Amino acid sequence: MPAPDSAPSASESPYGEFLAELDEIQRHKWHLSESEGIDVGFERALNDWSRRHRTAWRRMRNELRHHLPSAVL
Repeated sequence: MPAPDSAPSASESPYGEFLAELDEIQRHKWHLSESEGIDVGFERALNDWSRRHRTAWRRMRNELRHHLPSAVL
């Protein structure tokens, strides 16, 4: 069993990354819905965010983790 100080934090775990990405998609859904005046739905927001923002967002998170390993993302 790993020592508590060597265990990955929630933000470093795959589930933590999933939650962070989900939060970004929900935020994107809100912005899209506000700009269009309707609820665009999760699937459309997910597809739009993935196509437009995911690569840059993932790159930014990876760079921050590399440069600031103890940073909470």
